[in-house]
Amino acid sequence: QVHLVDSGGGLVQAGGSLTLSCAASGSIFSINAMGWYRQTPGKQRELVAAITMGGSTNYVDSVKGRFTISRDNAKNTVYLQMNSLKPEDTAVYYCHAPNNDYGPQYDYWGQGTQVTVSS
Repeated sequence: QVHLVDSGGGLVQAGGSLTLSCAASGSIFSINAMGWYRQTPGKQRELVAAITMGGSTNYVDSVKGRFTISRDNAKNTVYLQMNSLKPEDTAVYYCHAPNNDYGPQYDYWGQGTQVTVSS
């Protein structure tokens, strides 16, 4: 079992920055990748960025050049540095880790942290 705790959301003006953190605990040896999703009311959850334990990253096109995902293995923590924020970045952001033992329906999720970007 893996437990994810995400934090760092808040209210920021357009053009501002925020850094989200996701601390993992439990059976973290089973994790080979972590990522951040976001969701707005009435829409499906969207993958924003992901990072493998080997350091490979990928981003949704809308955040490329503005967001950076990174990890600190010693702290079992993944970060999402968000710069040049836009109102359309407003969403609840969720930390995610795949459950490689039992499949996607058992994936691990943080509780979510609200990011609000005002224009």
